[in-house]
Amino acid sequence: MKKIINTPEAFVDEMIEGILLAHPDQLRTPGDDPRVLVRADAGAPGRVGIVTGGGSGHLPLFKGYVGTGLCSGVAIGNVFSSPSSQQVFEATQAVDGGAGVLYLYGNYGGDVFNFDLAADLSELEDITTRTVVGRDDVASQPKERKADRRGVAGIFFAYKAAGAAAERGDDLDTVAAIAEDVVEHTATMGIGLSPTILPTTAQPSFTLEDGEMEIGIGIHGEPGIHRGMLETADQIADRIVGALVADLELTAGARVAVLVNGMGATPLEELYVLFRRVHQVLSGLEVTIARSYVGEYATSLEMAGASISLLALDDARLALLAAPARSPFFEEV
Repeated sequence: MKKIINTPEAFVDEMIEGILLAHPDQLRTPGDDPRVLVRADAGAPGRVGIVTGGGSGHLPLFKGYVGTGLCSGVAIGNVFSSPSSQQVFEATQAVDGGAGVLYLYGNYGGDVFNFDLAADLSELEDITTRTVVGRDDVASQPKERKADRRGVAGIFFAYKAAGAAAERGDDLDTVAAIAEDVVEHTATMGIGLSPTILPTTAQPSFTLEDGEMEIGIGIHGEPGIHRGMLETADQIADRIVGALVADLELTAGARVAVLVNGMGATPLEELYVLFRRVHQVLSGLEVTIARSYVGEYATSLEMAGASISLLALDDARLALLAAPARSPFFEEV
């Protein structure tokens, strides 16, 4: 696998350096650690801060959602590895404006451990924190174990809603409750067609035979729920949307936001072919798509594949999704 890098060891830091050089008006490092990034106006007095974080390799997740109406800061780990508790704590200090800080990140063991440690460090500095964990991957656990599901692309909806709430001046408990509400009403499932090749090892994150696909695969190559011969775009969409609709218990008259997300190596044209079928299926169920997002929102380096996320909407969730937001990787006006 050919990669445009210098050395595997420098990959993450040089990527971050490039982002900062490209977007100096939007992002900054608050201290000496380049793996802690915050929005340019982080720490505004009276505004709730939102800190996210996780491993590299998933752009625009996580660092791509630091900006106006989104997250306030991010702690960045190595490829597919958690940031340290100290990095999370430094991001917390930088974004705290006296109104407290929400931790909003995906449900992975290392991240949970280090964010929890950072919360303890923050408490010693009289910074109040709340935690909401993304857990939208319906393939990773059955519904009765929803709390143990992985967090994947659907966390975008939580960033958007919580960021809008913080921007309008809601207090910490309200921002956290909004994030939790959105997480609770979000469901995602993905499909993998080819693996990621890790820069440090040059090894694939999983293997598939020629002509195979895997439904339910995780963004780090975690096993899915079905492996078989590649199906048509319509068949794939039918499988995934059927599972999401059942999980969210959607009925006629429901409204949803749809995210069709590319995993890194899937052409945008193919994502729109998927969206076309998603629209057909939901329309046939008399479920209205009130907002739609198609593109790369949570990738896995050069993995080929896609995921589909649905957020069940009410008026409050819809208004928060529609609020303005801007980061180097996303803009909603």
